[in-house]
Amino acid sequence: MSDVVTGDAVVVDVQIAQLPIRAGARLIDAAIQAVLLLGAVLLVSQLWGSLGLDDSILQAVIILFLVLLLVGYPLIFESLTRGRTPGKMALGLRVVSDDGGPQRFRQAMFRALSGTVEIYALSAAPAVICSLAHPRGKRLGDVFAGTMVISERGPRRDGPAPEMPPPLAGWAAGLELSQLTEEAAAMARQYLARWHQLNAVAQFEMGRRIAAQVAAVVSPPPPPGVPPHAYLAAVLAERRRRESVRLEHAKQGTTPQPAGYQAPHQAPYQPPYAAPGQAPYQVPDPSPFAPPYAEPAQAASPTYPGFPGYRPTPPSGPPVPLPPPNESTPGPTPGGFAPPV
Repeated sequence: MSDVVTGDAVVVDVQIAQLPIRAGARLIDAAIQAVLLLGAVLLVSQLWGSLGLDDSILQAVIILFLVLLLVGYPLIFESLTRGRTPGKMALGLRVVSDDGGPQRFRQAMFRALSGTVEIYALSAAPAVICSLAHPRGKRLGDVFAGTMVISERGPRRDGPAPEMPPPLAGWAAGLELSQLTEEAAAMARQYLARWHQLNAVAQFEMGRRIAAQVAAVVSPPPPPGVPPHAYLAAVLAERRRRESVRLEHAKQGTTPQPAGYQAPHQAPYQPPYAAPGQAPYQVPDPSPFAPPYAEPAQAASPTYPGFPGYRPTPPSGPPVPLPPPNESTPGPTPGGFAPPV
C-alpha cells in the first residue's frame, strides 16, 4: 500500500503494482505486438512482391511500422483507456499520475518513447533496476513522466462505514445517486476516515471542496447550514444502505421497494437546531464572505449548530500523516455548507 495525496490534499490508499505483475503485463503486450508485427510483415511482403518494388523500400516500411508499433501501441491504448493496455487490463493494472489522477496524453507519450529505449533497446535492465530501487516500483519512464502503475485488484483499507446523521435521515431518503461515481465516493470516504487528523480549517476547506464535487452530481442539494462532513456521511450512508438492500433482494429474487433510511425514533429532517444551552442557530448568510474562524487554540474542537456532538467515526488503525493544509482565511461558501463556530 502507498499513500497518494490528491489535488484536493486528501490522502488515498493505492496498491502499487509490483515488478513481477508488471513484467507479466509487459509480456502479454509484447506477445500481442509480435503477432501484429508478424501479420504486417507477411501482408506487406505479399503486396510488395506483387507490385515489384525495391526491397530497400520494403525494409524501410517495415522499420517504420515497427517504430509505430512500439510507440503507438502503448500510447493509443493508454490514452483511450485511461492508462491501460491489454496486458494491464488482463492483470488489473492501471497507469495514473503521481496525484492519483488519470494519466495525461503527454505522460503516455513520454512513457511510450522512454519504453522503447529502456525496455527494448537496453533489454529492460534500467527499468528493472529502477523499479527495484524505487519505493513505488517506478521505472525511468514513470519517474520522469510523473506516473506510477497501481493494481486495481489489491486489498483495500477503507475506514469505518460512515454513519447516517440522524437529522439528515429523512432528506437522504430522496437522494438521486445514479450519477455519483466510485472515484468521488472513495475520495469522500478517505476524507471522513481522516477527518479527526485535521484542524478546523482543514476539516472545513477540504470538506467543502469534496462536498461541492459530490453535490454537483447528487440531487436534491443539501439543506442550509449542513456541515460538509455531515453531508458526505449522509450521502455515503444512504448509498451503502441502498446497495445493501439491492444485494439482499438480489439474493431473494425480489424487487426492492423505494423506502428511505429512517433511524429508530427519529423524525424527518428538520432545519438546524441549537444544542442545549445555546442560542437558536441562524442560517448562514449567503454573502460571499464566510464567518472568520476561531484561533487555533479555540478551533481544536469545532462545533456545528444543528449537529451537536456529531463527528465521523474515528478510524481504528494508526493515523496517517497529512500534508499541512493552507491556513488562509476561507473564501465563499457555496452550496450552503456551514463552517464551524
